Amino acid sequence: MTDQTGHLREEVANLQAQLAFQEDAVASLDATVAAQQQDILVLKRQIALLHERQAQFSEQPAEGTSSSLEEKPPHY
Repeated sequence: MTDQTGHLREEVANLQAQLAFQEDAVASLDATVAAQQQDILVLKRQIALLHERQAQFSEQPAEGTSSSLEEKPPHY
């Protein structure tokens, strides 16, 4: 019976070690996903700001001219 008990204790110890490893891996992945989510939120905000700036520039003609798209290049 002691041989069987020793074997069971060894199996329990192995399972506990595997569980501890999996818990560590899950915590590490959770931290990585949280950091990536923050990066995504920052990037989304930057894209929104760029869209706003682009819209502002496309709405406003260049000062002193009718439109920079209508102008001929200097060498023309």
